[in-house]
Amino acid sequence: MANTKSAKKMVRKIERRTERNRDQRSRMRTFIRRVEEAVVAGNKDEAVEALRIAQPAIAKAGQKGLMHKRTASRKVSRLSKSVSAIV
Repeated sequence: MANTKSAKKMVRKIERRTERNRDQRSRMRTFIRRVEEAVVAGNKDEAVEALRIAQPAIAKAGQKGLMHKRTASRKVSRLSKSVSAIV
């Protein structure tokens, strides 16, 4: 348990950051899931729209350190490849 005043403050800050990160990660995963579900359903219009919404969210997660930048880039790349493969 934190003993000093500064350590207690850091605990509070970490809790706020963790909550914000959890919300952002959940939001990003929801966007990714929507794209993947549209791809599986074979609905190209819906998949393209979902990808258009998901791309900035994934990129922002990479910029903010929620995930590595290259991981974010790889996710966007794979999603766009799967969307473009829909006939």
